[in-house]
Amino acid sequence: MTSSVIESGHDEAKHEPSDLIAEKMNPTVVNLWLPNETFLKAAVSLKDEVVEVNWNRREVVDPTMYTGLLGTAFTCLRSFEVTGCREDLLLCSEIIDTCVTVARASLRHVTFLCGRGGVYALGAVVANYMGDLPKRDLFLGLFIEVAKERALPIGPEEGGFGMSYDLLYGRAGFLWAALFLNKHLGEDVVPKDILTSIIDAVLAGGRAGASDIKDCPLMYRWHGTRYLGAANGLAGILHVLLHFPLPSEDAEDVKGTLRYLITKRFPHSGNYPSSEGNPRDKLVQWSHGATGMAITLSKAAQVFPNDRDLRDAAIEAGEVVWKSGLVKKVGLADGVSGNAYAFLSLYKLTKDSIYEERAKSFSCFLYENARALAAEGQALTAGNDYSLFHGLAGIACLWFDLIAPDNSRFPGYEL
Repeated sequence: MTSSVIESGHDEAKHEPSDLIAEKMNPTVVNLWLPNETFLKAAVSLKDEVVEVNWNRREVVDPTMYTGLLGTAFTCLRSFEVTGCREDLLLCSEIIDTCVTVARASLRHVTFLCGRGGVYALGAVVANYMGDLPKRDLFLGLFIEVAKERALPIGPEEGGFGMSYDLLYGRAGFLWAALFLNKHLGEDVVPKDILTSIIDAVLAGGRAGASDIKDCPLMYRWHGTRYLGAANGLAGILHVLLHFPLPSEDAEDVKGTLRYLITKRFPHSGNYPSSEGNPRDKLVQWSHGATGMAITLSKAAQVFPNDRDLRDAAIEAGEVVWKSGLVKKVGLADGVSGNAYAFLSLYKLTKDSIYEERAKSFSCFLYENARALAAEGQALTAGNDYSLFHGLAGIACLWFDLIAPDNSRFPGYEL
């Protein structure tokens, strides 16, 4: 397996020779057979460190899941779900209470990862785990209030007009929060009539955005650019829509758009561009590139089991991640931990043990090298060293998920 060094985010990157990072970091995929107990112990230890830095020594509170304190709460919840440690659940609840106070005053977004929707959704689920039904209902009520905000069910808008459609900041990100609530608290906890109007707005906006593109039923802009990836683009929006029982016409539009996405692959690498028409084959990560596509296409292959092309495309995207996914950073959004989740998704789809082994290979690389990457300043974004999507908290979640790969789920993306 080769390693390529890839920058993250919207900035274009320069590739370094694959052997250069090997020379610096010695990222040999070490013992594939590290026992689960090793990953579990490492995950608990790293979770404790995340709590110490983000909670016990906090200075400024960012209440979001993506880069802020709510991501620490989510990591504690994952720890509780795996270990049954009640202290993790109590701590999670305490952190959420602080996030709620800040979110009410500061968050204009309503999504799971970057807005109030995530605070209220996680708060309701944790309160339910604790048996605190009044608090659960309080959070649910706050979430429903957000659902009725005028910008959510109104469409279509393109670009910067009104609320966007993407996963991080737009309607898709709110819909994912509703899916999270319905999964944990029961179907229709968030009423269908509320969600249907938002779904209709997303579909209407996508059709308007694709009106000038041949063979593409749905397309969206984020700040004027037609992004294709999971974070701000088409793959993320489609991934959310795939979780809803859509009428046949809408489902066909989703499938047709997935087929259009597959045609956008770079012919030599098999990777995906970050945006429509972008010729730079640079990014292999969840935010942009093959990783997010592999996860979305794996979901699509489950929703449309008779469409072999979707399954094949998911597997091919996974091969891109295997060849080029030991990237320069460690986070879920743009690093090795996020890339490992592509293999866990493919394992759930195919039940082929090779994907579990590949996820463990990437996890072993992190076990050996994450600290060194951080020390050399190659992996962690300043100020987000212990965050869920750009820092070490995402690694802890990955290691927790390795304990039971059949139940693994990319935080804030898979249910």
